[in-house]
Amino acid sequence: MYPNQGKAGGYDLYATLLGHFIRDVRKDLSAPKLPFVIGVMGIDGLKGDKGEMKHFREAQRKPTTLDEFKGNVFVVETAPFWDDELQTFVERKERVYGKLEQGFRKATPKPTEPEKQAARKKALDEEFKPEELTRLKTGVSNGGYHYLGAAKILAPIGKAFAEALVEMIAVK
Repeated sequence: MYPNQGKAGGYDLYATLLGHFIRDVRKDLSAPKLPFVIGVMGIDGLKGDKGEMKHFREAQRKPTTLDEFKGNVFVVETAPFWDDELQTFVERKERVYGKLEQGFRKATPKPTEPEKQAARKKALDEEFKPEELTRLKTGVSNGGYHYLGAAKILAPIGKAFAEALVEMIAVK
């Protein structure tokens, strides 16, 4: 769909369609100046602002440069809210589980599900400090593409969205 997505301008169609989306929602709701906040993709945090992701983020910002959207469409950069430490914990856990899964496939006889669960728990207990395990268990509920499902990431993003709307309204 985006043939040049790895290059500058490769997501121009995305930016155009995002502009159409805003116009369509406003038209459907009969609210021509309905405020919009665009959350610029922040997966991988500030270090993720390179290559293809950089171009995608640029496309997400682009509608705010259109005259018709000035003052009523804002962006919130979500990358600063990314939790690098939590991401490293998730990556370590995935490596541990990956090695275990290789062993499970090669094992004869094949381990039962309870045996696999016990092996996973033991491996995590050996790999992580107790406080790291707590962060993993209480801080992650989904994949990176969903900001790890981490309230520590998502709550400040939501607050930043609300503050952008308040600022937008205050300017009027």
